[in-house]
Amino acid sequence: MGVVAALWRYPVKSMAGERLTEAVLGERGLDGDRLYAVRDPDGKFGSGKNSTRFRRMPGLHAFAARYDGDVPVVTFPDGRVLRGGDPQVHAELAAALTFPGVELAREAGVPHHDEAPVHLVTTSSLAWLAERAPGVALDEQRFRANVLLDTGPAPELAEEAWVGTRVRIGEVELEILRKAVRCVMVGLPGEGLPAAPGLLKTIADTAGLTFGVQARVVRGGTLRVGDVQTVGCSAPHSP
Repeated sequence: MGVVAALWRYPVKSMAGERLTEAVLGERGLDGDRLYAVRDPDGKFGSGKNSTRFRRMPGLHAFAARYDGDVPVVTFPDGRVLRGGDPQVHAELAAALTFPGVELAREAGVPHHDEAPVHLVTTSSLAWLAERAPGVALDEQRFRANVLLDTGPAPELAEEAWVGTRVRIGEVELEILRKAVRCVMVGLPGEGLPAAPGLLKTIADTAGLTFGVQARVVRGGTLRVGDVQTVGCSAPHSP
């Protein structure tokens, strides 16, 4: 059904991430994915939207993060680089975001994921959307997907048909829970992608504001670029 074309891990929620050739998946998703977040004084996490758990922090998307071992390393929009263990990182984030009191926080009792541990999109869906958003630079980074599957000439929005099924990719098994609801982040610039201010409306008008799918890990293991994906049997919905 498909082949893993790219793997992405996002050490700090809502910042650009790092491309991997392989990743270990467990119950909470890719090892280290969104393990850190920028937390405000009220305990909410920096995001592209406001909710009971998240607070929109304009400009957060312009930062990038990667790991050096198990330590997150943050690249600021002006090119400065600070390690997560640097005692100055909190004050520098607050100043750069003009958001007093924020700090870089490791996940504790409340998970940093929006809806589910793993987010997946397909090349066929990206091609489908590109036809409806001419002139917009599209790739999986706009959607902060963890897994990009090359599905070749598969039907449009192929992954939506997998909701409620279990999908095997190499030695990993995922349960596809639901379609992924999009937010303003898809249209923001970052990592070589220009702003696409009309993209969210296009997704709303053509796909009901959803694109890609959310999944949980049923059986963990190491996922690698080039691993082959198949669709398994139907599975009951799990929270």
